[in-house]
Parts: sequence; structure tokens; C-alpha cells
Amino acid sequence: MTLARSREPGDRERLLTGIIDLCEANQASGQPAHPDIQALLNSIFMTLVVEAERDIRRRLSERLADAGWAPPALVNIMALDEIEIARPIIARCSVLQDHDLIRLLVQATLEHQIEIARRPKLPAPVVEAIISRDEPAVLTALASNETADISPDAMRRLVGRAREVVALRSPLAKHPRLSSDLAEQLYVLVGRALRDALTGRFHLDPEKMQAALDDALRAAHRGEADGEAGPADPDEDREEMERLLIEKLDSAGQLRPGYLLRVLREGRLQLFVMALARLGRFEPAQIRRAIDGGRPELLALACSAVAIDRSVFPTILEHVRQLNGGRPGGGDEGLRRAASAFGPFTPDIAGMAFRQAVGQA
Repeated sequence: MTLARSREPGDRERLLTGIIDLCEANQASGQPAHPDIQALLNSIFMTLVVEAERDIRRRLSERLADAGWAPPALVNIMALDEIEIARPIIARCSVLQDHDLIRLLVQATLEHQIEIARRPKLPAPVVEAIISRDEPAVLTALASNETADISPDAMRRLVGRAREVVALRSPLAKHPRLSSDLAEQLYVLVGRALRDALTGRFHLDPEKMQAALDDALRAAHRGEADGEAGPADPDEDREEMERLLIEKLDSAGQLRPGYLLRVLREGRLQLFVMALARLGRFEPAQIRRAIDGGRPELLALACSAVAIDRSVFPTILEHVRQLNGGRPGGGDEGLRRAASAFGPFTPDIAGMAFRQAVGQA
């Protein structure tokens, strides 16, 4: 009761942890909770979680993700929380049913949808819902999920979409449910390394496949490919998927400056480049020039243009240098020069200054 009356975050977390411990002990005993008790627990959890701070919700998510007794209403609310909190629930929680996952595909952000597509042993109804929604970044995540229940017809539709969605090609070529017939269709779309892998895996006739590839190339050169894309380098797959992710986050209003630091902490430098370019309405090549040179003040101008706080920039610069071979250089002196980019002017002015400076770099 003392913990319940307290408004301190630490006390609220201790109360939540204590209730979870009681629920886990009850489950271990094999005694089902009385319906009235279960309803009361649900109400307590909902009240506490709604008022809980972000870090508490994140730790709670990790514990509830593996709890078969977790209240369904609470699990569904946490699955709609920001992605760092929702990710363990979406990935592991057995309480989430097929209809819950399908509803999340409609209600949640693109990042939530991608996590659903990555969920181990994804059931066929959810796979069908993902394919029907036809979101390229989510389709690509599904194609990378080798444990998902993808039917032959669903695989055929994914291979068909690979004609336009470059990022689908590499994971589909490696998928255990790919058939030899679909491998032949995919052969003319992928790069040399994946063609060799498909030939070896499915014992494809090299002469037949080369003839099909030549026909596809001739048709593409004549402009008679009926909208089919020609063979592509599989190294482009990840970049294409990340570009689609950034575009969808931006169009959904989910792309914010805080996302930049997060992707750097995850070691995803190329995603940082594309996100910063999108936020500032710059070209990715401009951001790449800014981080590959010896003038960190250029990166600081770009960050200032998207309203990154001066106090956050040293952390961003440190992460970029770690991921980019020590660039942008300049050392501590460069960091001091970069501080001037966060002067008393608006983000629009910083953006104009960045474009002008990077053009001269």
C-alpha cells in the first residue's frame, strides 16, 4: 500500500515488479487465478503502466514478452507503444493472437509492421495480411523471415513483386521455401553471386538460364520488358530497403531528429545518412561528403538545420567517427569549430549555409 500511494517512479517500478513476481509464482504453482482476481490484476497493471515512465515500460515489456499469463489488453497496448518498448512484445509474446497482429498492421507505424513481419513462426493469416497490404519494406522483412508460414502461392506473389522491389531479391533467393520454378523466375532479376547460388542449389541448366538472362537483357534494352526490372546487384538490396523505410517514416510523420542518434547507436551509418538527408531536404551525397571530409562543422550545420540540440552533437560526431573510420576528422579542434554551427540563427539559415558550404567542400 505504501508503494501504491507513492508517486516516485522507483516505487512504481517496485510495485509492478512485485506484482509480476506474484503472478509468475502463481503460474509456477499450476493454480489458475480466480476470474475476479485476474480482472483486478488487469486493472492494476493498466493503471500502473499508463502512468509509468518510458524506461519502466521498456523493462516491463522485456519481462512480459515471455509471460503466458500477461493480460491481453495490456499486451496489446504495449505492442502499440513506441517501437523500442513494443519490439519484445511483438517479437516474442505468445499472448498476441493472429487477429491482434493483423490489427497492428493497420494501426501501428511502419517500424512496428516490420517487426511483425520478422516475428518467428509467423502464422499464414498474418503472412497473407502483410502481402495484401503490399508495403515494400514490410514485404522485404517478411522475405527475410525463414520461419514464417509462407505458402507456395504467397512465395509466388513475393517473387512477382521482386520485379519492382529490388530489396526482395536477395532474401527470396536464399529462402528455404523457394521452389525451382520460382528460382528460374528470380534468376534473371539478381546479380551474379545470387545467380551462381541459385544454379548450385536448384541444379539449374546453365545454358537455359543464360538464354533466359540474354532474352531479359535484350527486352530491357528494347524497352519491351513490360515493366520488368533487369538484373540488379544484390548489394543494392539493403540500401533500397532502408530508403523505403525512411520515406515511409517521413510520410507517416514518424521521422524525427531523435531517430538519428538511435540509428547511430545501432551502428547503421547509411540509415543515418538517408534519415538526415530526408529531414533536412538534402541530397544523401551531400551528407556523405560532410561526413567523409575533415570538417565536422559541415555535419554540425546539417544537424543544426534539423533542430538537433548543440549538447547532442558531440555524441553524434563520436558515433559517426566510430562508424566511418575516424571521419570527419579535425579532432577536438574540429569539434570546437563545429560548435559555431549552433549559433543564434534559425534551422533554415543553417540549412542554406550547409548547402553552400558542402558545395564548396
